[in-house]
Amino acid sequence: MAFTGVLFPATATGAPHRHRHLDPFSPKPRRLSSTTRTLALPSSADLPVLDAPVALAAASSVAALAAALSLSDPERRRRQQAEDVGGGDKEVVRDYFNNTGFERWKKIYGEATEGVNSVQLDIRLGHAQTVENALSMLRDGGPIAGLSVCDAGCGTGSFSIPLASDGALVTASDISAAMVAEAERQARETLADRPDIQMPKFEVKDLESLDGKFDIVVCLDVLIHYPQGKAEAMIAHLASLAESRLVLSFAPKTLYYDLLKRVGELFPGPSKATRAYLHAERDVEQALEKVGWRVRKRGFIRTRFYFAKLVEAVPVGLA
Repeated sequence: MAFTGVLFPATATGAPHRHRHLDPFSPKPRRLSSTTRTLALPSSADLPVLDAPVALAAASSVAALAAALSLSDPERRRRQQAEDVGGGDKEVVRDYFNNTGFERWKKIYGEATEGVNSVQLDIRLGHAQTVENALSMLRDGGPIAGLSVCDAGCGTGSFSIPLASDGALVTASDISAAMVAEAERQARETLADRPDIQMPKFEVKDLESLDGKFDIVVCLDVLIHYPQGKAEAMIAHLASLAESRLVLSFAPKTLYYDLLKRVGELFPGPSKATRAYLHAERDVEQALEKVGWRVRKRGFIRTRFYFAKLVEAVPVGLA
């Protein structure tokens, strides 16, 4: 599926709500190895000590921001979204990605630059880095040709297609029928001259409906649509489908990113139609540990408007 940009929406002219223009491009993604490559956030010991006047000013700013957040009432908007489609988060997500969200994210995940603003280009870059780093994780573990892989929440096929090109036997699914149709179209177009590989099998399914057994299960940029309680259940379900490896990406919950998300909610644009849930890395690890899995590799992808933790987990007994 899609990873929602949760910071700042674009203006009508395509410029983000920032005080200065930012170049959306950053260096190319690096391959991940079995060692941890995580960009660490500063600990409290690394932060400067504020004197009394500065601390008071900071506290006043935080109080003003909290008041503004309260007045914006994002929860009321979210309840209205659910009422409009006659359901909860899942129904909101399905409706969004079958309608206005499909056109938006098809454009973001595509290659054209016309009509794509700087924020969308930056999110495209971040998602592309996540895909590339996830592929690197899998390839570093050995050849994936002939392995069965479940791409849960496949979106427009940005991960399924290169997996199939590597020779993996891919089953890809998404909650959005529009996304699945687009993924199938792109797969046929991209892999048409590859009679040596098997085309991905695409299905319209939500995460709860997935079944079967696969060598590898991958779920990129989907957990952002699930609150922590449901995300824990989804992680357990995805782990039950995997024989040897599970790769997940999620938006990390830290004080800094949570604040940015809340500030972004002050400026709800028409394209921001789904909730965005952040998850603490330790919560994800604990969810995996409860079902007998452990994190073996980690990564952190960050651009200006996109941020994601990437983990590869294996069964505890697997070396």
